[in-house]
Amino acid sequence: MLAIIGSGETSPTMVTVHRDLLSRLGPRSPQALLLATAYAFQENAASVSARACRYFADSVGLDVRIAPGTSRDAGPEMAPPMVGETADGAGPPGRGLDGHDGEQSLEAADIRSADWVFAGPGSPSYALAHWRTGPVGAALRERVLAGAGLTVLASAAAATAGQFALPVYEIYKAGGAPHWLTGLDLLGTLGLRVAVIPHYDNAEGGHYDTRYCYLGERRLAAMERELPADAAVLGVDEHTAVLIDLRTNGVEIRGRGGVTVRRSGDSTILPAGTSLFVADLRGLVLGAKPASSGARAQPTRDGAARDGAARDGAARDGATRDGAAWAGGAWAGRAGPATGGGGEALENQGKGAQPVPLPEVMAEAERRFGVAAGARDATAMVAVILALETAIEQWEADTDEDQGTEQARAVLRSLIGRLGRRAADGLTDPRDRLRPAVEPLIALRNTLRAEGNFAAADAIRHALTATGLDLSDTPEDTRWETAETVRGCGDPSRPLHIHHVATRLGPALL
Repeated sequence: MLAIIGSGETSPTMVTVHRDLLSRLGPRSPQALLLATAYAFQENAASVSARACRYFADSVGLDVRIAPGTSRDAGPEMAPPMVGETADGAGPPGRGLDGHDGEQSLEAADIRSADWVFAGPGSPSYALAHWRTGPVGAALRERVLAGAGLTVLASAAAATAGQFALPVYEIYKAGGAPHWLTGLDLLGTLGLRVAVIPHYDNAEGGHYDTRYCYLGERRLAAMERELPADAAVLGVDEHTAVLIDLRTNGVEIRGRGGVTVRRSGDSTILPAGTSLFVADLRGLVLGAKPASSGARAQPTRDGAARDGAARDGAARDGATRDGAAWAGGAWAGRAGPATGGGGEALENQGKGAQPVPLPEVMAEAERRFGVAAGARDATAMVAVILALETAIEQWEADTDEDQGTEQARAVLRSLIGRLGRRAADGLTDPRDRLRPAVEPLIALRNTLRAEGNFAAADAIRHALTATGLDLSDTPEDTRWETAETVRGCGDPSRPLHIHHVATRLGPALL
């Protein structure tokens, strides 16, 4: 199997996909390698590796070994890998049969023979600089050619899988002119001449266009014109996987989004649940039109951005999540109901249901907390906070820094603060709130009683007791308590004594 994942590769949204892939290896302990190349230059490289290992061990039941996948021939302009992400001394000295030093040759042999190989977040250009000058690129290509084991490429690594690769950091972060790099062309072994773009439906920009792995429509359109006539863009949405069986040539689309084949601005969308063959995908890349009326073909050359519906979880261009299937011929669409949106986000945490991305969980938590606060439902408010805390814990191992666990913690702290303010209001002595209204009425009642107007005095008493107050008359004064202080537990109630209030009323009230 070759799996291409658009994002969320170490998040709760991809657990089911990873487990399904692993089950195809059968009941044995697989040899698993995680290539750290794409992020090996980062200051937090060791942390990313640790989180990824924890994710696969805890969520998937897979013990993985970290392999650097770096090359000493990558060039002096490439930052060296961080300490702890290299395998210095792991291999024999001298040169291997592939012409590389013994360490890299041994690592390439491990890649060829491993049951499971994974590469994920980081920089596509950094990964390519090392893989193309070292033996890793050739080893990955040989795995695909031989149809051996499971090869999973996600996020940055996914961007290297085509003949053309996107240098997203250089363009989006450093302001470089839009251009393509030469990719590993793993999909070229299947006759697919493509540029793979992960994070295809990204909407982090809000009011500005960050689709197409942060390129936006304008830059993608410019880069698209540089592709050969028989090539296309293969866009993989976030939290979405393309699973290719290298022996049967079957293709499945799994996850929350879809896969887009885009040629010269015209897009054909394959929603999650679609099943087809590599030959069908090859036809779309070459410009064939789907035979089915249910096909989702979307002209996009006018460059118009997606409307706001796409940013709140609706289908890209209104087409990818309505469950429409391809029909007829080789197309065997099996799209099921759309994965739970914001309204199901919190219930999905920890209950075995398909998880949703953390930003949706955060938004739903804030919405539901507001509803619970408006209803003065403390139990529901606490439940929202606990569900959000569970979601943050589940997303902790995610190696994609854009998923926002820090933002989620900020939301969690905000909700706790709001709950605290509500609790402070609720813990205030209710008599303090009622005293400005109750004391003048009791004073008036005492005056009426002194004047012998017992009917009016009783009317005031009945009105006060009907609201839940408890009044007790003594020869000296009138005491009153609320129901909370009469029946409450904890500190004993503190009776309020009203002495000679009539003398403070003044002639206006009398």
